[in-house]
Parts: sequence; structure tokens; C-alpha cells
Amino acid sequence: MQERDRELRGHSRRRFIATTAALGVGALAGCTGGDEETETTTESESGEGVGQIGSGRSPFGDREITGGVSVSEMPDLSGELTLYSGRGKALVGELISFFEEYYDDFTIRPRYNSATELVNQIQTEGQNSPADVFFSVNAGSLGALKDAGRAQELPSEVLDLVRDEFHDPDGQWTGTSGRARTVPFNTDQFDESEIPDDIMAFPDTEAFRDNIGWAPTYSSFQAFITAMRVLEGEDATREWLQGMQDLGVTEYNDEFLVSQAVADGEIGAGFANHYYIQRILAGRSNAPLSTAFTAGDAGSIFNVAGALVLDTAEDSELASNFVRHLLSAEAQDYFARTTFEYPLVSGVDPIGELPGIDELSPPEGLDLTQLSDLEGTVELLREVGVL
Repeated sequence: MQERDRELRGHSRRRFIATTAALGVGALAGCTGGDEETETTTESESGEGVGQIGSGRSPFGDREITGGVSVSEMPDLSGELTLYSGRGKALVGELISFFEEYYDDFTIRPRYNSATELVNQIQTEGQNSPADVFFSVNAGSLGALKDAGRAQELPSEVLDLVRDEFHDPDGQWTGTSGRARTVPFNTDQFDESEIPDDIMAFPDTEAFRDNIGWAPTYSSFQAFITAMRVLEGEDATREWLQGMQDLGVTEYNDEFLVSQAVADGEIGAGFANHYYIQRILAGRSNAPLSTAFTAGDAGSIFNVAGALVLDTAEDSELASNFVRHLLSAEAQDYFARTTFEYPLVSGVDPIGELPGIDELSPPEGLDLTQLSDLEGTVELLREVGVL
């Protein structure tokens, strides 16, 4: 490679890092992605716009990337790649543009939709699908395509970038960023010690009567209930859902709104992925909002967004190398800054007051591929009248 190209690429990388650090938390108002990437803006009490998809520019500032493998150390990307993305354009469009700008002869043709819709589209298109790579908000959709025989095995150079529990045991998909299930709670109403660390205890906690919220149409909530079905069984899950309804749980459209309601004191606690709390605190640092975790149960699952190479990929090597780039130090830092998700590559830290991955207590023996049966979960939610 010519020295001039190296200099241009270095400049592009620095500009990318600076740009992601400068994104405003309210800059994505009105944008709508798919599945759980529904980007909206809610006004804080101070009048400051708080975007559901925010960045870590303030109060966290800039930071050096000291871990992971840089894009500059990865194989060049050249040619055209069709990306079916279940992550919204407002969320990952900047990252895709960075890769295209970094490589002169590389073009990405993205198609954005919900992960569920894209899985259905890929299945309908069959072997005529133009898709090379599928980028998903959750492991369940990745597992569904794997189960349908639509994924290729990823090379070890990709899989070895993350720990074994964050990629498919058969090597057909890999996580790219992580999200922990949590309990956002209002610190004016509760101390952390008052939040049960057993998810199954919530329906019997009178302090939550008419004072707790959930978002049952949200894909992450449905993955959580799927995990409960796997770990506790259908009957216990049905009883838990009925118990929460009897307790007077309040329904919201998404988990950002659940967390916002907790911050506003509308409810005392809720169920949400960890990053929604961090996004609100980025815009309202003094909000009476904090994060509690359950331990070793469905309420503490650590799910991943991730990617796989389709069996219809025109250039499997290019597709695999693109997935590899999603695990580059730059991409991992991007996910941390723009979504407050957990980077999965060692040496790239999350942003915000969060425990490290090793400090979390997810359930033992749960394979993320077991979360693919979302259809059974939807049936159960309808059966008990949640949906």
C-alpha cells in the first residue's frame, strides 16, 4: 500500500472518532429504525433534547482506543456488498459510511428494516436473495437464519476476536456488541437494596403495585421472556406474566420510554436493556435514575447484536472480512459511544457507570441460540393477554 493511502486512512480514522464523539444526543429526533432500534427524542425537564440513540460526547468526553485490532491491521475491503441491516440507519449509517470512505474501492448497499422482517424477507427470497451479510439487533434472529440453514461458517480470524459465549458454537454468527437486561429504578423511591435480585420475585413485591413498567412488544423484552421459558418452563413463565398483570404493570411502547418514565417518577421501576438508562443520564446527569441487576436468571441475560454471512453471499471472503471489521477497535468504540452498548472485544471499555462484563451474573447454561423461538413467546404473551 502506498504511504499516501496510509496517511489518508489515518486521517479518516481520526475524523471518524472525532465525529462519533461529537454526535448530539438529540440529533436523531424523528428517525425510525427497526425492531428495538426505534430512534426518538424525548424532551427532558430542562428542555434539553434526549435522543434514544445518543453518543458519549458529554459528559464523557473523548478517549483513546487502547485495545482491540485496528481497521488498519485488517484485510482491505474491495468490491460491492449487500447488507441487510436490522439496526437502524440513524444508528449504524455513520459506521457504514466510515468503512466506505476508508476503502476507495468498497461499496456497501444497505437495506434497513426490522430484524424480524429481514429474516422473513431472506427466507422468502431463498437462493435468489442478494443479501451477503445480515446484521441483527439480537441473537434470536441470527439463530433463526442459522436454524434455517441460511448461514455460512465464519473463519477463525473473525470468531477469535470475541469470547466463545459471544458467538455461535458452530461458528455461523458472531456477536458485535452486547446488552445486559436490567431494572431501572427511581432513586427517590427506592434504594438499590430494595430491588429484588431474583426476577421471579417481582410479582410478589407489593412496592411495585401500579408502580412498574414494561414494553411487551419490544424484541429485547420478548427475548427476556424466551429466556424465562427456557430456564423456568412454560408454566412458571405464564404464572409470572399473569402475576405482573395482577400487580398492575404499566405498558409502554419501548424500553427507552420505560426508563424515561422511571426517571420522571411516573413509575418506580421497570424492565429495560442497560443502555437506555445510560442514554437518559447522558442528557440528564442529575435524573433520579439508577440501574439494578438480577442474578443468574432470565432477568440478567446478556444478549448480543451480531452478524452472519448468508449462504447467498456472492463473495464469502469479502462478507466475512466485513463482519471482521464490525469487531475492529474503531467499530467497537463506535458502538460504545453511540448506543452505550458493551463492546465485545477485550480492551475496548463501555461508557458510563457500568459493571464490566465479568462482573455481571447472567444465567449459567443458557445458549443465546436458544432465544430463537420468539414465535412461541409471542403465542404465550397473547395467550395470557399481554399482547
